[in-house]
Amino acid sequence: MARDTLFLIQPGFSDPKHPGRTFVCPFCNQVEGLLAAFPDLTAKLDVERVPFARPRSKVIDALGERHQSLPVLVIGSNQPAGLPTAKGKAFADDTKRILALLAERHGFPHLHE
Repeated sequence: MARDTLFLIQPGFSDPKHPGRTFVCPFCNQVEGLLAAFPDLTAKLDVERVPFARPRSKVIDALGERHQSLPVLVIGSNQPAGLPTAKGKAFADDTKRILALLAERHGFPHLHE
């Protein structure tokens, strides 16, 4: 059974457009917070942190060049209906949807709205 893979931008990256500053992706950081709060649950999926700079080869390998925006959760098996697909794989690239899928598929807490 293939595992889900979560791709995130490595926190603490630099951007050549803003020399001397350090950044985090605000969307990836929301997911990082959940992973940090419940570290035991991360064993249920693969988490890949990739550099900010493009091309993001690991993401391209998984979904193709058009789908490098992060965060993205690539569904390994038991693909739910209604998700976009690329290279035969379902994925979610909306942060709220990723967090909902992590709750549904891997036992992370649900978001309270």
